[in-house]
Amino acid sequence: MRSDVEAECLRPDPDLRRSPIQVPDLGFPCWRALAPDGLRSTSQLVRDQAFAYGLVATDVGAALERHVEFPDPDIPRLSVDVEDEQTDLPEQAARLLRKHWDIPTGPIGHLVRMAENRGVLVVYSPSQTAAVDAYSFETDNRPTVVLNPTKNDYFRQRFDVAHELGHLVIHVDSEPGDRITENQANRFAAEFLMPSDEMRDLLPSKADWRTLGALKADWNVSLQALLYRSRQLGVMSDVTYRNAVLYLSSKGWRRREPGVMPVTEQPSLFPKAVEILGQVGTGEEVLAGESRVPLDLFRVVTSRFPTWDSPQPTEPNPEDNLPSGVISLFRSAGK
Repeated sequence: MRSDVEAECLRPDPDLRRSPIQVPDLGFPCWRALAPDGLRSTSQLVRDQAFAYGLVATDVGAALERHVEFPDPDIPRLSVDVEDEQTDLPEQAARLLRKHWDIPTGPIGHLVRMAENRGVLVVYSPSQTAAVDAYSFETDNRPTVVLNPTKNDYFRQRFDVAHELGHLVIHVDSEPGDRITENQANRFAAEFLMPSDEMRDLLPSKADWRTLGALKADWNVSLQALLYRSRQLGVMSDVTYRNAVLYLSSKGWRRREPGVMPVTEQPSLFPKAVEILGQVGTGEEVLAGESRVPLDLFRVVTSRFPTWDSPQPTEPNPEDNLPSGVISLFRSAGK
């Protein structure tokens, strides 16, 4: 059975003779760095590459939408004061999104597919920008979430997606990236994935690993997220929480938690569109040309799976004779 995303993509547009693609400016990118000290240790080159990749993803999306019909964007807005640490609006916004998207009580299923069905583009970034964690932005037409290709962790990836949805809902006219806005997005994600009125009676007050493991499997969130949520809701004391985190660290579970690791959720909007258009005679080469991006980079943007290797530029080399100030997406940060 096809998903809603696939059904939408099954309607290629017969009128391909349209005016040139008009790509709107990006809004404020909402991004984080994987390093403990955040974006301060991330080079300007990597940040510029991440921003440029967002423009490329927008180009590709605009080109594909000349041929196929994607779901309309459906993101409610509840702007939050980025200087207010006490407001409960992030949690209210999470409940608003669950209601707006008709999400039933209980755990959320395939979150990437759910976002795509509501008109959010989800893509993987290239390996050159892997120092930047998941990030999001919005054009005049469509919100986009960019996932880190190196984070092969189902549970953390889902929290990343929820976090970026939080930015798109609550940080409408602000520039995220500081501690308060990131904390607000984390609070949104926690309430979205683990609603307080459902989780408060389920979470243990002690580090009961058997119970936590069962909740992890049921709610598709990490042990660390459950521990933090338990403290956040006042179920677990600060001392108990700190001891539990220390135990996690001693076991090496902060890097890789015990138990089965499901396959990470994969985007399907772009990949399915490319597949369907190929079946009716519009191949990748044509679509890459319409997107005005190299074919290898087009394949990274439209891939269902992370691309671990750097895209190999076709001749001529796109780094040859670059104008001053132009950032290459093919160059590694260390070069």
